[in-house]
Amino acid sequence: MGQRQGDGGGRGTASAWAALGGEPGLIERVGYRGPGGLLPARLAVGTLARGTVAVCALAAAELAAARRGGPVPAVRVDEGAVATAFVSERHLRIDGRPVSAFAPLSRFWRAADGWVRTHANYPHHRARLLRALGLPDGAGVPEVEAELAGRAAEEIEETVYAAGGLAVAARTPGQWARHPQGATVAARPLLTLGPLDAGGPPRVLPPLAGHPVRPAAGLRVLDLTRVIAGPVATRTLALLGADVLRIDAPQLPESQDAHSDTGFGKRSTALDLGAAAGRATFEELLARADVVVTGYRPGALDRFGLAPEELAARRPGLVVARLSAWGDDGPWGARRGFDSLVQVACGIAAVEAGPDGTPGALPAQALDHGTGYLLAAAVLRALTGQSRTGGSFLATLSLAGTAHWLIHDLSDGEGEDGLMNGPGRTPSGAAAPGDRGYDPADHLLETVGPLGRLRHARPPVSFDGAPDTWATPPGRVAADAPVWR
Repeated sequence: MGQRQGDGGGRGTASAWAALGGEPGLIERVGYRGPGGLLPARLAVGTLARGTVAVCALAAAELAAARRGGPVPAVRVDEGAVATAFVSERHLRIDGRPVSAFAPLSRFWRAADGWVRTHANYPHHRARLLRALGLPDGAGVPEVEAELAGRAAEEIEETVYAAGGLAVAARTPGQWARHPQGATVAARPLLTLGPLDAGGPPRVLPPLAGHPVRPAAGLRVLDLTRVIAGPVATRTLALLGADVLRIDAPQLPESQDAHSDTGFGKRSTALDLGAAAGRATFEELLARADVVVTGYRPGALDRFGLAPEELAARRPGLVVARLSAWGDDGPWGARRGFDSLVQVACGIAAVEAGPDGTPGALPAQALDHGTGYLLAAAVLRALTGQSRTGGSFLATLSLAGTAHWLIHDLSDGEGEDGLMNGPGRTPSGAAAPGDRGYDPADHLLETVGPLGRLRHARPPVSFDGAPDTWATPPGRVAADAPVWR
């Protein structure tokens, strides 16, 4: 299929670019190619996916033009590459081995009055879930199933949260709209991006030369994120040339499999910010950083002096990008959350339910991936803005905000993704990927590195002259020294 110019590939690009404060005319630089409908669902997942990737690529092209001079390079959005990248964790193979998926206790459960979903992929979350339910450490699916069947869904939600675990009751979009947190999210924009201070001298970025064009070359990014959304954002910044150093707490280890998917182009280290030596090292890194990306629940890092305003005070001219599950405020603002849980609470699981009413899920962890590309786009747009106005910038996004955008802004009518067709119905126009001439293998690469031979998704962010893969493969979690390159 030939290339489609302008926003004919989906209105998600226009609304996301507007949220980022981009010049509307630049959307005409975006072209789309390949078959649509590769992420079939009742909600407009394809519109979300291509739109978030498109604005990320456009923001990268815009920054490239600011550093190279000349017009903004043309952006190419390949539907197959986007669909493959949005399920990158499913395609990853390490010496032929697929990476681990959800743990046995991360799933839907019947409650006495509905459904709940739990998340227990991390050992400490599993332990807290069992403790909240009064079950022994060795309890498995049968014991949890029996315990939850006799309890009300919202009671489970609150009991598990109080114990530091993760569980949410399944709601419809209407029920979520009436929930205090749902109302809070609905009153906020998709994202915020603006100055943190009164300004300063414009950021001076050296001109770019050579090929491929890496518009973030020479920039240093501190990556304090976990799981998928934040790491997808920083993986994208690494693709575009940034020196990305991921920092994890030694007492809160990350999954190596998860990092193997999102660690391309990055280095990884461990720092205990609660210890004097760890804080001192962090401050040395911050003194030379250009960007800090955080993905912990709001307030969780404030005790370490990592609130955006404090970071910018110590490092003027910094770009701070902050991601959360439920948003910065509201009764759930400080709660932990993951894509799978946000889908359930916000009503996506109800919209995607099966014929028997069993809650469903999107064909990808699209809230994570989509928010990740939006987060990277916000950082890139902030850097372009700094080259004109100077000052420090703050970007804020949430998975719940992206979910609201998907349900209420992108999915209110019929379209190629089969929007809101009703329970149990096949999405309008949906077909098996093979029927559309799409083969994921066309969008996979093989890379050899410290972890072995990796088969992985090709980066979907592309513009004229852009890199087609990362400069380095992922390594071991926390295996690198806490220093800049």
